[in-house]
Amino acid sequence: MGVDAARSWYCLQAIRRETPLVQNITNLVSMDVVANGLLALGASPAMVHAIEEIDDFAGHADALAVNIGTLSSAWTPSMSRAAVLMAETGKPWVLDPVGVGATTYRTTIARDLLAIGPTVIRANASEVLALAGAVPGSGKGVDSTHGSDQAINAACELARKSGAVVAVTGAIDHITDGERTLSVENGHPLMTRVTALGCTSSAVVAAFLAVEPEPLVAAALGLAVFGLAAE
Repeated sequence: MGVDAARSWYCLQAIRRETPLVQNITNLVSMDVVANGLLALGASPAMVHAIEEIDDFAGHADALAVNIGTLSSAWTPSMSRAAVLMAETGKPWVLDPVGVGATTYRTTIARDLLAIGPTVIRANASEVLALAGAVPGSGKGVDSTHGSDQAINAACELARKSGAVVAVTGAIDHITDGERTLSVENGHPLMTRVTALGCTSSAVVAAFLAVEPEPLVAAALGLAVFGLAAE
């Protein structure tokens, strides 16, 4: 299965025209970068994480990105509640299980969120392997110790079991729904030297999900456009 450049351009123009509101419950390291990345794309970012606001805000958001990078017990109820509301209303949401497998608590929270049913899981290879239960604690902190090619089988299995599209990012990104797989080869090695770009790519995928109804295609287009910007 392939996706042509015209579809990428159409979706990018749709984001710029519709300015979808993307709610981000993301980590403290990445907030500025994620917000600026979404603004540059043409989307509208909202960093709303207080549990007191989640129910009210859910009606406004077009998509949600949940990132567990700087995990906190004060934020986890907000993550779960926001994800539940998106799932209940049929709106797309992205799970970025940063560092899953590094600690028991982090792994528990990631799997609890997985059970809610994300539209897309965007993660590096070690995170995918850990979330799938293939290799426990396989990363180095939040960094991957595996190439994206090594996680393709685990990604396909995780997609089939969870019902989510799984996007494994690395030198080559692999995006699968368990049956079909797309690969994206855009990007630049210097991306690994800038913090929060992985977090930003998850938010960009959420923005594409707001305008493209097919999650597999939306994830691939979002990562392709992000990789072209890096180049």
